[in-house]
Amino acid sequence: MSKKAAVAAAVNEEAVVRAQPQVTVNTVSAASDKVLWSSGLYDCMKDIKICLCGTFCPCILACNVAEGFGECLLLPCLSGTLMAIRTGMRERHHIAGTVCNDWVAFTCCAPCALCQLAREMKSRGMA
Repeated sequence: MSKKAAVAAAVNEEAVVRAQPQVTVNTVSAASDKVLWSSGLYDCMKDIKICLCGTFCPCILACNVAEGFGECLLLPCLSGTLMAIRTGMRERHHIAGTVCNDWVAFTCCAPCALCQLAREMKSRGMA
């Protein structure tokens, strides 16, 4: 065997894949670290002041919630910001749920979702 043929045979032998590469996926489940909201979406009567304000003056309650969350007082005047505050509250305090749940809550029952946010802030000493 010539030197050239030996080198070619060695290169061919090294190029042969003897085993497929393996992929290892490590998943971390943070679901067990999540807590629930301090009150349910429809527990509006747990705090009558918040309930009345959310029913008759939701704009004022929304501005108070935004300010308590550390945002501009007038932020709720922009569309979609209360949902963003709800999502931020949920993420900040590791509350179980999804962005889809937040969207459904504010789309289908905005006054109840707003009151729930205000009750949550009050229970955490943010308002």
